[in-house]
Amino acid sequence: MDMLLFFILGLLVHFVFFGSIFDIYFTSPLVHGMTPQFTPLPPPAKRLVLFVADGLRADALYEFDENGNPRAPFIRNIIMHEGSWGISHTRVPTESRPGHVALIAGFYEDVSAVAKGWKENPVGFDSLINESKYTWSWGSPDILTMFAKGVGGDHIYTYSYDAESEDFGAHDVTKLDTWVFDHVKEFFHAARNNQSLFSKVNEEKIVFFLHLLGIDTNGHAHRPTSREYKDNIKVVDDGIKEIVSMLEHFYGNDGKTAFIFTSDHGMTDWGFHGAGHPSETLTPFVTWGAGIKYPQKVSVQKFDDAFLKEWKLENWKRQDIHQADVAPLMASLIGVPFPLNSVGILPIDYLNNTDLFRAESMFTNAMQILEQFKVKMTQKKEAILPFFFIPFKLLSESKQLNILRKARSYIKQRKYDEAVSLCKELIHLALKGLSYYHTYDRFFLGVNVVLGFVGWTSYASLLIIKSHSNLTRGVSKEVKKPSHLLACSFIALGVLVAFFLLIQDCPWTYYVYCLLPIPIWYAVLREFRVIQDFVLSLLTFPPSQLVARLFIFTLGIEVLVLSFFYRYTLTAGLVAFACWPFITQLRTRAKSISLSWIFFSLLLAVFPLMPVVGRKPDIFLVMGAGLLVLLLSLCVVTSLLKRKDHFINEELLLHLVQMLSIVLSMYVVYTTHDSLLKKQGLPLFNQIISWITLASSFVLPLLSPTSLFERLFSILLSSMSAYLLLSTGYEALFPLVLSCLMFVWIQVEQETLRQPSVSYKQKVTSLQFTCSPDITQFRQLYLDDVRRAFFLVFFLVTAFFGTGNIASINSFDLASVYCFLTVFSPFMMGALMMWKILIPFVLVMCAFEAVQLTTQLSSKRLFLMVLIISDIMALHFFFLVKDDGSWLDIGTSISHYVIVMSMTIVLVFLNGLAHLLTTKKLELCGKPKSHLI
Repeated sequence: MDMLLFFILGLLVHFVFFGSIFDIYFTSPLVHGMTPQFTPLPPPAKRLVLFVADGLRADALYEFDENGNPRAPFIRNIIMHEGSWGISHTRVPTESRPGHVALIAGFYEDVSAVAKGWKENPVGFDSLINESKYTWSWGSPDILTMFAKGVGGDHIYTYSYDAESEDFGAHDVTKLDTWVFDHVKEFFHAARNNQSLFSKVNEEKIVFFLHLLGIDTNGHAHRPTSREYKDNIKVVDDGIKEIVSMLEHFYGNDGKTAFIFTSDHGMTDWGFHGAGHPSETLTPFVTWGAGIKYPQKVSVQKFDDAFLKEWKLENWKRQDIHQADVAPLMASLIGVPFPLNSVGILPIDYLNNTDLFRAESMFTNAMQILEQFKVKMTQKKEAILPFFFIPFKLLSESKQLNILRKARSYIKQRKYDEAVSLCKELIHLALKGLSYYHTYDRFFLGVNVVLGFVGWTSYASLLIIKSHSNLTRGVSKEVKKPSHLLACSFIALGVLVAFFLLIQDCPWTYYVYCLLPIPIWYAVLREFRVIQDFVLSLLTFPPSQLVARLFIFTLGIEVLVLSFFYRYTLTAGLVAFACWPFITQLRTRAKSISLSWIFFSLLLAVFPLMPVVGRKPDIFLVMGAGLLVLLLSLCVVTSLLKRKDHFINEELLLHLVQMLSIVLSMYVVYTTHDSLLKKQGLPLFNQIISWITLASSFVLPLLSPTSLFERLFSILLSSMSAYLLLSTGYEALFPLVLSCLMFVWIQVEQETLRQPSVSYKQKVTSLQFTCSPDITQFRQLYLDDVRRAFFLVFFLVTAFFGTGNIASINSFDLASVYCFLTVFSPFMMGALMMWKILIPFVLVMCAFEAVQLTTQLSSKRLFLMVLIISDIMALHFFFLVKDDGSWLDIGTSISHYVIVMSMTIVLVFLNGLAHLLTTKKLELCGKPKSHLI
């Protein structure tokens, strides 16, 4: 019962540690209470038309096709004769929601908002659409509702198709874009005959927003290098040409319409986005019309990349911007207040207006960002005791006033360039100050989380040393009750910390992070006698042996950490595993097992060297994996028939059903792939079979006998039937090779038992999983069990990263779920891909259950060691989290910590799932059988 309580508390502690990263790094950057700022001069445009081609890469738009013709001739003509162009640099995560928020609201949404959905606003924010007099928008319901819900008034009108139209398996997904163009044409046709609507569309400060999803959908379904993706760009180019011509005719060529064409994010060559690869972060930006500069011919560009020559645009001035800079540009063009939460810097080089207008617009931009800085500073100052508050010294109140006074003076003196330069300086300082106050508590919270981490790991280690090992046995038998002074000291410390947080009006989560280390460290220090005995036990070891083991353990942890950055580190580790029998007696004691261990270790070592899953899909490798599983099944059934005196009909039937499930999975994968290639969609029969197969994969193993070999093989067959449906290439072979190595590992661990207290070894084939193991058979932990725990963690990391880097969201391929659904459903698709990741994890955990059985070791004892190793890794990644550098580095460092913490938490649940899959037995008829070891 004490151990159960410990695991429950441990789970809660890890949830707190996991949640801390969101309070430290993922808090919302938004503040409220600012005064709207707008340029006090007449704007150049009455109306703005915003085209957003979802998922469009910059190179895909600007490049030439195979025949040497522009892929988007109308946009190319705009660049060369009517407007300005450049590249818009997006930020991680490169997803639709944060991309559109950056474009239209001007700020970079915190990553946690993405997890809250594509459907609605998780937090309130101001945007260009909200500031406009009227906005009409057409496109995806997932995007349009973000800017319409929660906005006061009735000035925003949205027109969207059904969510079911976003089908990756549809015959022609360009209809998502043609739907938008057709409905825009119908709208303006109706406006001619509707006086009320006609007067509205002729107002000033109005926005027309066209969201074009076809390119993104074709990219996911067919990849950006496909004919479908490239043809869709031509469809969009033609559609924009028609809309522009229609609008100019509708408004009588009044020259008061500004046009912007861009994208929310790009896409990798394998059809995904979310991370920071240049193909995802480089998006096109083309603008023309009222208030926009005409093309500028230049002989020298300030960019040294090879894009200009590839695109044959080296003579037309390229002006790159950040994605958030688009919002202040649009606000300046139509004369609405800059979005209150915008952090974008107005790209004045795009503006074709007077120097006065440019300077005033820049001044407005500086005032708008400075307002955010002031509100943020005031909020932080009011929440902290005066003698603890440290202001941002680079932008004091006197410096703010001085810069504003100088800038205003320069504008009056018509020194516009100097005024613009001062405003830019003020903006950069204000943005630094915003970041300073936004991360003000980061160090304080980080110290408390680290204290909790170290304390928890220390306590778990002490629990192992005290209760599950013989390291302190015989050193000291005296038991002392903990001092009352110690307890009172920690209680007083807790009260003091709580009072300190209370008077500063801190969020409730701060109490959790700051108070949690106190009881943990009290539990550690009350075991002072155990610590003392452990130190004395270590002193009995030869120093060289102690240092060598500590070095090997540290090296092992570093290899695991490095594997998160470099997948080939796993290959090096598996090669080292293959050499392990040569430095032990295993090679001479069990030659066939040693050879099997070496072979499968080296075979598994190949997978981390392969490209990330999804980049090179190959349906024939999936078919090959299915055939290998069927061949292996036939061999196993034949072996069981020979070995058993009587092979129960139910057992034989179960094996045949599972083999049939493999055949059906192969059929579904092949026919679905063929159907989608022919653009005939996902067959309903295939979809039904896929979901039935997935559901049955949880039940069928429970019908098999609980003998170790048969139950594990049944789990493999059921897992493979589901995994094949989720595979697109070589990764289909991965669980099969991993399972073979796991079975050899079980035999290897049994062979390595050489402790005197361990009873005789049974054959692996005769062992049975049981729900109620005989605790008298369990032994104490030995140093060799640290190696077993390390092996498990290494195999878990290999299961995670063996076929891709899940720290990068763009490693996933949506084609993996096409056997189950093709209509866009982010959470369902995400759940299916997460289960694909967890299947190898489950196979390893089931093998771990068998290792505990063969080595006569309590699962709780060995599992404790695994948690300690995982926590040391998590602490390592906590220190590696970055808040500066490239956005790719920042996002990757945070995701590494989240993955390790998730792995630690999920490990607890999967341990229970593995125990259920290996020990439970369902009986369809008759009385349940009893299974004994």
